[in-house]
Amino acid sequence: MAADRVIKQEELNKDLSDCTLYDLLKYDDFNADKHLALEEFYRAFQVIQLSLPEDQRVSITAATVGQSAVLSCAVVGTLRPPIIWKRNNIVLNNLDLEDINDFGDDGSLYITKVTTVHMGNYTCYADGYEDVHQTHIFQVNVPPVIRVYPESQAREPGVTASLRCHAEGIPDPQLGWLKNGIDITPKLSKQLTLQANGSEVHISNVRYEDTGAYTCIARNEAGVDEDISSLFVEDSARKTLANILWREEGLGIGNMFYVFYDDGIKVIQPTECEFQRHIKPSEKLLGFQDEVCPKDEEDEVQRCVWASAVNVKDKFIYVAQPTLDRILIVDVQSQKVVQAVSTDPVPVKLHYDKSHDQVWVLSWGSMEKTSPTLQVITLASGNVPHHTIHTQPVGKQFDRVDDFFIPTPTLIITHMSYLFRFGFILHKDESALHKIDLETMSYIKTINLKDSRCIPLSLAYTHLGGYYFISCKADITGAIPPQLVVDSVTDSIIGSNSDVTGTPYVSPDGHYLVSVNDVKGLVRVQYITIRGEILDAFDIHTNLHISDLAFQPSFTEAHQYNIYGSSSQQTDVLFVELSTGKVKMIKSLKEPLKTEDWPWSPKNRHIQGSGLFGQYLMTPSKDSLFILDGRLNKLNCEITEVQKGNTVVWVGDA
Repeated sequence: MAADRVIKQEELNKDLSDCTLYDLLKYDDFNADKHLALEEFYRAFQVIQLSLPEDQRVSITAATVGQSAVLSCAVVGTLRPPIIWKRNNIVLNNLDLEDINDFGDDGSLYITKVTTVHMGNYTCYADGYEDVHQTHIFQVNVPPVIRVYPESQAREPGVTASLRCHAEGIPDPQLGWLKNGIDITPKLSKQLTLQANGSEVHISNVRYEDTGAYTCIARNEAGVDEDISSLFVEDSARKTLANILWREEGLGIGNMFYVFYDDGIKVIQPTECEFQRHIKPSEKLLGFQDEVCPKDEEDEVQRCVWASAVNVKDKFIYVAQPTLDRILIVDVQSQKVVQAVSTDPVPVKLHYDKSHDQVWVLSWGSMEKTSPTLQVITLASGNVPHHTIHTQPVGKQFDRVDDFFIPTPTLIITHMSYLFRFGFILHKDESALHKIDLETMSYIKTINLKDSRCIPLSLAYTHLGGYYFISCKADITGAIPPQLVVDSVTDSIIGSNSDVTGTPYVSPDGHYLVSVNDVKGLVRVQYITIRGEILDAFDIHTNLHISDLAFQPSFTEAHQYNIYGSSSQQTDVLFVELSTGKVKMIKSLKEPLKTEDWPWSPKNRHIQGSGLFGQYLMTPSKDSLFILDGRLNKLNCEITEVQKGNTVVWVGDA
């Protein structure tokens, strides 16, 4: 009480117990109105009174990406202690985060540059009084971003033409189409229809008057985007100019599968299952004497051994040759091998980091993985001689690397100009994630997973709330611990993903998390909302032993995805419609490679989709390739006499 302090201060010879109401009035009547208000009485005895209006216990705030946002705490009261802010139950105030600050005395939380990772729930309360707390639901809106396919096409009268539009945004954008600036909706007919929630214009029996510029427009409350797909209807005599000016669908250098197998490289056009090019093992590198796959003295036949491959901006393909300690670079334009880049021994895994135009290379050092290393090829899409550099510093964080994870940018993230700055390194049998800066290629810090008893095996990432999902290695009893969820905003473990186990895969839009537990024969599907909530969708029980998963945008619904799962032991492919849970098997795809014949990764049967608008998928068997038609959900064709074709890359804008 203030009176106590003054008595001590003035050294009045008076016992504190003799303090009277007159003393209270004399020393604690702050506004000198000769009355002691309740607030003055509380202050005198240092009584903390906090209040939070009932209608403000939950507050919803929306912001658009790129903006700044302020979350104000509605907890008020006399002598209110400092305000504490939490996200996913992690205290934010002392974390020194780049984008989130609580500076100022007003108890507000400031988010300086909003991205989709910031969405979710934030809680505020006065320090020591957590029972009086306010929850802020922070929504992040994203203006639409559009892609159309094809950008242009030439068609003869009487055939069918399709123009497709893919739009992402938060909330989901509404789609509309104009032809030469005029809404096509009133002109819909048997000949001209809109399909897949308006994301596709389908024109049967095209006529000359269908020639035009078709504009797809996407709108949501955050903004508008549009793009044009041009259709030219020309007879065969007049069509040559259109062919010169506009590449026909599937007949240019793009829209091809590149398959790396025993007998070199095959470039395959999927619609007709045609070979466009066969690069043989004996073919020379462009401008060099070196061969694509030099003959081993012990082998009677000249053969190739490939591991991982990546597409670099539809310009180059980088492919690892683990037994030759090098990476080959294939030029997509000329369809020739143009360079060999020396690496540390046994390069097995490549990843293209689009944000920084770098190819990351994991080498084992030997087949026994005795001295694994990470190397990086910078300026990967540049027309320059390439070489590897080691990650810095070459210390204990890099020399025991067992695997690494770098998130893949999505359409929305690329549009937001949001760069993935960080990745993770996994060490063999170690309960930790080692965070690395992709720009400087250096170690930053370690996230310890020991308390969660998780030795990480693989990761997936969604930008919706910024979550990493981590699958864990089985413990000594053989039990697989549940996936861990790590918040990328705070680098904190926020708990387990319910009882979900197995390898995580996230759809390209960030909304679906598909987890494959091969031991239990279980595929778990979860949905991540635009508030960053993780909801259970459905389970699939299967004895298929899934080797690999591929996502494909739905042909019947906008903003939806399907998955295809290849089998490591059987001849079927699993198809699942994620929006409905509908399941189908595509059968009779022959036996896969044996796991012992594919030492480079656990995925002995790869499955490769064909991009945002791609209709086709490719998966190899032991001795052949199968091309699936994703629109019709059936086998398109088999290409025989392709041994060990488990390294497949798609090139093209489809």
